[in-house]
Order: sequence, then structure tokens, then C-alpha cells
Amino acid sequence: MTFLEFLWIWDKLNGLKLPQHHKVIGHFLEKLFTSENERKGLLMAFRNSGKSTLVGLFCAWILLKNPNLRVLVVSADHELAKKMVMHTKHIIEHHPACFGMKPVRPQEWASDRFTVRRSTVGRDPSVLARGLNANITGCRADIILCDDVEVPKTCNNSAKRKDLRTKLSELDYILIPGGMMLYIGTPHAEETIYRPKTGWQLLKLPLLNKAGESVWPERFTPKKIAEIRRATSPNKFASQMLLENVKYEESRLDIKHLKIYDLPLSYQEANGSGILKIGQTKMVSASCWWDPAFGKVGGDASVIGVVFTGEDGNYYLHDLRYLQVPEGAGSARWQCEQVARFIWDNYLPAVHLETNGIGQFLPALLRQEFARHRMGCSVVEENSRQNKAQRILGALEVPLLNGSLYAHALVMKTPFPDEMQDFNTTGHTHDDGLDTVAGCILCEPVRLPGIITFNRNRPLWRY
Repeated sequence: MTFLEFLWIWDKLNGLKLPQHHKVIGHFLEKLFTSENERKGLLMAFRNSGKSTLVGLFCAWILLKNPNLRVLVVSADHELAKKMVMHTKHIIEHHPACFGMKPVRPQEWASDRFTVRRSTVGRDPSVLARGLNANITGCRADIILCDDVEVPKTCNNSAKRKDLRTKLSELDYILIPGGMMLYIGTPHAEETIYRPKTGWQLLKLPLLNKAGESVWPERFTPKKIAEIRRATSPNKFASQMLLENVKYEESRLDIKHLKIYDLPLSYQEANGSGILKIGQTKMVSASCWWDPAFGKVGGDASVIGVVFTGEDGNYYLHDLRYLQVPEGAGSARWQCEQVARFIWDNYLPAVHLETNGIGQFLPALLRQEFARHRMGCSVVEENSRQNKAQRILGALEVPLLNGSLYAHALVMKTPFPDEMQDFNTTGHTHDDGLDTVAGCILCEPVRLPGIITFNRNRPLWRY
């Protein structure tokens, strides 16, 4: 019995018609299962397309073909994986072709695992459900089905995406040589794990075909599609219904609008005045912000940044440093030394120091450090009371959208780009670099007339 025949019988039994796209999915699954080459595949289909239902039927069918197979179902959490197992159990209990497969002993028919009647005896059940965080070290599987492992809670920032990829890589040690692995899902992130891999078979079924027509017109009529568009964001519709690799949540800080440059900061003196340029553009002011922290792993980062304003009216995020704070009693002094180096490297007249938290103990230490190096740099104490997410949006959103925010290429090698991509207003992502840059843009630039000396008698370069 082919899988399509197995599928047709089930739909007939339940008074359903077999949609065309289900035939396409069914053919893909059977071809992958019977392939003599590397049996690894990726099935991407729009939300509510019935893909998980079909995969449950597929599970029952492959056990009908070979009851000795071991199937591991992995999902974002255990409850989601268990739903797939329970669905497969229901099919085995009610599909006419599966008569006699149910085991005699009740303990072999659990909600998250079961074993059909088979000729071999083994410690691994026929089908086992596991969440991503479960311990599967001792398991072995002939077939692994990764069903909806990428969901918002497992991929809404770069750290989670990295952790997701690490956990999924462990499955290679569970799958037997020559076994089959299938990923099923829809993309929830721009850097989605659902990307075609060399040698993998791919089936991608968006809701709309190339002509813009519904691939399931009986259920997704033009009226229904219009309702979905109105009820959801453009990004969510694009990712979940059209299978495009975009951010699942709407981004207010689109990194595509950030302009990148790779030019040095050059300082010259002429007629007793200092001239500071980036490329050929003269700088007229600078704003420096330091958001200090203990810098512990997993905690807030200690970040200092500078944004220059050019005579062209653009903002230049020229330097952003995430300080690797050493442990010990001298960490505060060490941070002040690094800040002094940052100030000197960027020809800065002042630094705004956020005094929330540990920052309240640092102004005196920082002024001592400047005095020790004979640097005429001011320390401006700042106490931020505004909601952080709103402050970041207020500072960065407009310059990004109007194309006036530039960033140095070296800044793009820091965590800052990931923070931009992951940013949302819930506050559940790392945003220390974003907060520092927002502080730079929002704080009033220091512009003093005439010629003064600062930083070891350097002439003033600002207007």
C-alpha cells in the first residue's frame, strides 16, 4: 500500500476530500522514505496546511510497512511532541489498514511513547516524544521527525538561535547510519534554521502560488486570505503563510536601513584649530555614553560608544566597545582605564556616564583616571528614568528610517547587529549596545566656542 492510498482511505473514512497539496506532500514523504540516497528532508508548508496531520499519518504508515522501526519526534517542547505521538496512536487505533498493530500490554501504549507489535525486542519504543531540552543521550532512532522546533520562544534572539542549532546538532548522534531525518515547520526568524542544506530534499509550499492564487482554494478563499492579512502583521503573514525568511515579529529597527562605512577617524591641526574627519566629511560634534555593568556572563554588558555628527547632518556610530570586565575588586578601576583609552582614541571632550546601578560609584574614579593622564575630559552624570525600549526607539527609529545613521564596519563585528535584529519592545532581549547608542544620540552634544586645550593640549576640533 502506498502512502497516498493510506492517506486516501483515512480521508474517505473521515468524510474528507484529499486536497491537491496533500498529494504533493504525500508524494514527497514517500519518496524521501524510500530513497536510496541520503534520506534527509525539509518540509515547509503554510500554517494550517495540515502538514502535522499528514506527518502523523506518515508515522503510522511507516510502522505499518516496518513495525521494527524506531521513530523519535522532537518539538520545541514536550507537550507539542506528545500531540504528534497521540495523533499517530489515534490513527493506528482507527485506520483499517492498521488492525492488529496495537500492543496487548497497556504500558506499551502511553501518551508520549508507544510500541506496536513487532518481531524484535528493544529498549527504544516504536515512537517516542521529546522536547528540545530533554535528555536523549541514550536513545537511538531509525527516523527523526523535527516538528515545529523553531517557534518564537526558541529563536527570538541570536543566543536562542545558536542554542537551537547546538541542540539539533546532537540529533546526528541519535540517528542510525542511513536513517531518515525530516524537519517540518514554518520560519519564525530571518536567520531561520529552515534553510535548504546540501544533499537534503526540499518541499516548500506557500499558501499562494506564483500566480498569487490559493493552493487550497476550498479552505483558503480570497475572502479568508484577506481576513488573515488584516488580522496579522505583514511580517507574520510573510513568514507563516508565504514561508519567507523574515523576522516573525515586526521590527521597528530594520538593520537594512543602517549604512555601513569603513573609513578611519583622522585628526589634523591647521591655524591653531583641530579638524576631525571621517573620510572627507568634517565632524562638528560628538556624544559619548558609557553604560557600566559588572559584565558577568549572562548579565548586562558594560558598553561605551561614541556617535559623531558630521557637517552633512548624519550620525556616525564610529566606535562601540563591549568591555570584557575582569573579576575581582579592581574591576571598576580597570573599566575606567579602558574608558580613558576610548576617550583618547576618539578625541572626545566629554563622556556621559549612566549612574543607575553600579554607575553611581564610578564618576569619582573616572575623574581620577582622567586627572592621572592629564586629560581635560568632562564626566557628565546621567540618571535614566525613561522606559528603555521607548528610549531606544525614540533615538534610533527616525535616523534609521531617514537614512542618516551610519555605523563603522568594526561596530558590525560586535553584538550590536544581533541586538538590532532581535530588538522588540517586550524587553526580553539583550540591548546594552542599543541603549548606549541611544544615549549617545539623545544626549546634548558638547559644543564650546573658541580654542581650548584638552587631552594633553590637543586643539579643539568642534564648532
